[in-house]
Amino acid sequence: MADRLDTPKEARRTLWRRPRLDQDAVGKATEAIARFLGTPRFLIWLTVFCAIWLAWNSLGPPALRFDKAENGFTALTLMLSLQASYAAPLILLAQNRQDDRDRVTAEQDRQRAERNLADTEYLAREMAALRLALSEVATRDFVRSEIRNLLEGLEDLEVQRATAPESTPAPAQPSPGTSPAP
Repeated sequence: MADRLDTPKEARRTLWRRPRLDQDAVGKATEAIARFLGTPRFLIWLTVFCAIWLAWNSLGPPALRFDKAENGFTALTLMLSLQASYAAPLILLAQNRQDDRDRVTAEQDRQRAERNLADTEYLAREMAALRLALSEVATRDFVRSEIRNLLEGLEDLEVQRATAPESTPAPAQPSPGTSPAP
């Protein structure tokens, strides 16, 4: 029977177990190495290493030299090539992880900006509604001006009563319990 594509494959038994690596731990290690490869400390150590290598194999005792200058320091060239062949993929792996983090950060920033815009629009609508509502409600300044106008009106009325001749009788106040005459 042919294998179906909608079901997972059965686990096969092998002689050697595949190592299970924590991808995050491997990523952190590669980032640490890539970060170190880009530092002045690494360049200084590499320069010191190459200088010692070249000095030993050029000036050291001929019997103890292991990389001949006549051969163009082949072992040093191979070691530097090996270091470069490992450095390039490690740096690319670290850059990919950084790109993934940047992508997540950009998405979170975009979502945060959308929420801020929605909040700002909501607050603007609420403020507009409050302004409309306040134009229909008496404000403190409006109430003060109305009270001031009433006080001025009362003062004018008192002044008129004080200066008015006594000959005009004041209207009679009806006594309580009686109705005014028609």
